[in-house]
Amino acid sequence: LIMRDKYEIHGDRHFRDDAAILCYIGYIGGEKVMVIGEQKGRGTKNKIKRNFGMPHPEGYRKALRAAKMAEKFGIPVLMLVDTPGAYPGIGAEERNQSEAIARNLIELAELNTPTVSIVIGEGGSGGALAIGVADRFAMMRYSVFSVISPEGCSAILWNDPKKAEAATNAMKITSADLKELDLIHDIIDEPLIGAHRDKDAAAAAIADYFLDNLAILRNMSDEERMEERYNRLTSMGAYSE
Repeated sequence: LIMRDKYEIHGDRHFRDDAAILCYIGYIGGEKVMVIGEQKGRGTKNKIKRNFGMPHPEGYRKALRAAKMAEKFGIPVLMLVDTPGAYPGIGAEERNQSEAIARNLIELAELNTPTVSIVIGEGGSGGALAIGVADRFAMMRYSVFSVISPEGCSAILWNDPKKAEAATNAMKITSADLKELDLIHDIIDEPLIGAHRDKDAAAAAIADYFLDNLAILRNMSDEERMEERYNRLTSMGAYSE
C-alpha cells in the first residue's frame, strides 16, 4: 500500500528463501527505499507458507542481506515488525537461529544508512529485535512489544495461563508503556481499534512517519547519526525511580 515500482528480493544466499520475511526495494513518495517486513499471512494456506510470521534463520539473513545492499547503494531502510517470535523448531536451531538474530543486532547497529523500524502489530522477543535496531524505533498505537506472550509469562510465573491480564500489566507491553519507559521514539496513531479498520489511513501514517524522520536523519552527518544511534542503544535499560 505504501510502495510503488517495487521489486522483491529473495533468499539469503546461504540456504533458501524464507517467506516469513519480505524484502522489497522501491519507492515511498519520491524516496527510493528498502523495506524489510515480517509477514504472518492471511488464510490457512498463506499462514502456513509464511510460517505464521515466525522467521527461520535464513529469513533474518535475507533481511540482513537486503539491509547491507541498501547500505552499499546509500538507500534508507524501513523495517516493519509483526511477529510472535523467531521460529523455535529443530531445523532453525540447527541452522543457528540465535547467531542469525545476534548477527543482525550487531550489523544493524553499525549500518551506515538511515534506518527506521516500526512495530505494526506484534513484536515478539528476539524475533522482533532482529529487525528492530534502527535510528528511529516507533510503534503503532495498538501494537505490542514484549519478551514473551502474556499467556506464556503467566504460565511460567504463576503456572496459570489464565493470569495473562496480570502478566500484561506487569510486563508493560503497550506502546504507551514503552514510550513512558523511553524505549521507543514515537507512537504512530492508527484508526480506532486497529489498522485493519482503515488500511489506507494506517499505511499513509507509516509512510508519513518514515518520510518525516528520513528528512531529519538526512540533515545529520553520518557521524552524528551513528553517535545518536549508539547513545540510544547503550542507554536502554537505564532508568530513574
